[in-house]
Amino acid sequence: MGFNMLKLKAVFLFFLSAVSINGQDLTEFIRAADGQKFPEGPAWDGKNSLYSSNCYGDWITRISGDKTDTLIIKPTSPVDFGKTNGLAIGLDGNIYACDYGLGAILRISPADGTCDIVSPGYNGEKFTRPNDLAFDDSGNIWFTDPENYDAAKPDGEIYYLNVSTGEVKHVFSGLAFPNGIALNEKGDKLYVCESAKNRVLVYPVKGPGELGDFDVFAELPGGDPDGIAFDVQGNLYVAHFGGGAIQVFSPDGKLLKKIATPGKKPSNLEFAGEDMKTIYLTEDETNAVYLFRNEIPGLKLRGVR
Repeated sequence: MGFNMLKLKAVFLFFLSAVSINGQDLTEFIRAADGQKFPEGPAWDGKNSLYSSNCYGDWITRISGDKTDTLIIKPTSPVDFGKTNGLAIGLDGNIYACDYGLGAILRISPADGTCDIVSPGYNGEKFTRPNDLAFDDSGNIWFTDPENYDAAKPDGEIYYLNVSTGEVKHVFSGLAFPNGIALNEKGDKLYVCESAKNRVLVYPVKGPGELGDFDVFAELPGGDPDGIAFDVQGNLYVAHFGGGAIQVFSPDGKLLKKIATPGKKPSNLEFAGEDMKTIYLTEDETNAVYLFRNEIPGLKLRGVR
């Protein structure tokens, strides 16, 4: 896609202050898709298309070049279709989705929207509210499964899914609404947003589906850490839902800057474009998808390498 999105007709420009430790700079947001229904889970296919969920709708939005359209999902099995949240592109080119309506992990064809269920649940029961997912180097998936949004009721889970076999491993429990999830470049650390406690956790990865004890990587009072993404320098970008900003942290957890967003409810973000310097942002107060340019390129995700 590169940066030809700047040629979108009838774009909306937002000139917002990005507060950093070095002072002030200017961030220009462009509205790439309007009329969304609680957009979430942006996923770049590594070529020319960006996909995002509509949590309160029944479609996935696709942005390709200067065109925005929708991908209607058509389940191939006789089920009442649910609601998608986090998305990621697999090595096979398909979209993998957390569906919190079905309580399942789906595989969706970007060609025609048909889908199948990769995993319907764990131990004979559907997942509670699958939220976000990340591929590892083996092509398998780590994903979060929250339940109640209550810091005093930490009942959220982390699971690991073998995509080829469909086998699911329960990895970690006792989290207060686990949300966004991402691996660092080496794949030896897993980062998870614990939204109800306003913090980001980091786990050492011991092996496929194996984690050590977590440390608190960063705390974000005044809102919920939601979706996350890394740049190539190891900085972590956090969509601060309710905080009206993207917070950027260094690899050692130091806050580098806050980028004010077009609305108070940024939900997720994704690096994209030929040079990986375009960031797409889903924003739920304005129900839109935005893009802006970043100085540092993003880390290419494992599923689309």
